[in-house]
Amino acid sequence: MDQIIIRGGRPLEGEVTASGAKNAALPVMASVLLGDGDYELSNIPRVVDIHTMAELLRRLGAEARWEGDRLLLSVRGVQRCEAAYELVKTMRASIMVLGPLVARWGQARVSLPGGCAIGARPVNLHLMGLRQMGAEISIAHGYIEAKANRLRGATIVFDQPTVTGTENLMMAATLAQGTTVLDNAACEPEVADLAVFLNQRGARISGAGGRRITIEGVEQLADGAHRHAIIPDRIEAGTYLIAGAITRGRLTVRGCQPAHLTALTQKLQAAGVRLQERADRVIVEGPSRPTAVDMTTAPYPGFPTDMQAQFMALMAVAKGQSLISELVFEQRLTHVAELQRMGALIQVQGMHAKVQGVEQLSGAPVMASDLRASAGLVLAGLVAEGETRIQRVYHLDRGYERMVEKLQAVGASIQRLAGGGASGAGAGA
Repeated sequence: MDQIIIRGGRPLEGEVTASGAKNAALPVMASVLLGDGDYELSNIPRVVDIHTMAELLRRLGAEARWEGDRLLLSVRGVQRCEAAYELVKTMRASIMVLGPLVARWGQARVSLPGGCAIGARPVNLHLMGLRQMGAEISIAHGYIEAKANRLRGATIVFDQPTVTGTENLMMAATLAQGTTVLDNAACEPEVADLAVFLNQRGARISGAGGRRITIEGVEQLADGAHRHAIIPDRIEAGTYLIAGAITRGRLTVRGCQPAHLTALTQKLQAAGVRLQERADRVIVEGPSRPTAVDMTTAPYPGFPTDMQAQFMALMAVAKGQSLISELVFEQRLTHVAELQRMGALIQVQGMHAKVQGVEQLSGAPVMASDLRASAGLVLAGLVAEGETRIQRVYHLDRGYERMVEKLQAVGASIQRLAGGGASGAGAGA
């Protein structure tokens, strides 16, 4: 099993470029099932989740091939309407083919999804919305089965904002009869990016990026050729901002949209981190030691749960005590035990972690529990004294493109051991 080995204590200097957002690319890829045509998607990160979605589309009858950082997709009808367990079990985003399949083909059979073990992420809001739009839904033998002659527009009020639920129902509503309104919808930039792509193809969506989204259903989306550039990955960009801060370095993170990072950058500034924002980049300069700052995760535009583990690594070496509250996923504090192995002083009470900063972490063998926990352990390793060995790094492959290589290029002592030898190759080859 692959490991990442880090020898900490080196300030990061130079420039690193954020890849495209895999959480924006995945729903865009699923949405090609809504209409025939050829699609050129650029700024696509080569990470495992993207390859999994491409393979899922192939098994449904689409064509998918790479040209550089562009993914070329072609849809000329769908041969199957089933997303099998062997693929869906590894990636929760596979559920997003459910809406497009039932909307266009009148039926879908999709395995209940898997993904990172970070707590309950039920699909009940997806199914509730599809039922309100007229679909017949049943669950049997681990599969969701949906049928509808044609979906009907409806007003759907989410009990709580759900990103994939908003995206799934927004896609389904593009081909529904009548108007659909999604209230208390997710506001994430990835939702807005999906709406841009759908509108380019003839959908009628307004309000995406806000709490109320209106979709006027159309008979079909436009055929032909379509191009779309995926927005930058705000979570990857944020991870590298913390990498610069935690190592007391000076790092330029290029290819990002600073407006998408506001919740994080405000907390970093409160912690004494110096930041300079430009149109498509942020320059970070780490203090000799950050100041402890409390943080609570929340749906966008609040502090992202996907940045909680990384921020906790920073607070583990801060001056003073911070309180980190994880209010999105109830099991997303599993990395605490691994940080404690590195000398972090953290007490967990329910969904809250009290972090007493220490002057120095120490390298140790640790084990990643999920994608973002992996990133948090990498950051801790970058600042720890001695050697850190991270196991189960396959989690990183799901969401970070060439992370090891990118960190090496800005001065980190980091390598990946693949099998019996060392390799500098990063995630998502």
